[in-house]
Amino acid sequence: MSKNTRIALVFGGFVTAVAAAFYPIFVYPLTHKNEYRAVQKMNRTGIEQADIQPVGMKVWSDPFKPSDK
Repeated sequence: MSKNTRIALVFGGFVTAVAAAFYPIFVYPLTHKNEYRAVQKMNRTGIEQADIQPVGMKVWSDPFKPSDK
């Protein structure tokens, strides 16, 4: 195997490993927004946001909702 082929395989393997690591962190949640909304809705039932939020901090908001800006 030539040196260039070996370097290309190592570089390609690194790029593949990085892509495989980032998929469940970034791509999957962005493509399954409704599923994540349903899970968060279930997890936050019965929680009064104002009671547990520290003074002066913004109350929770939907991270998947586009901002009003």
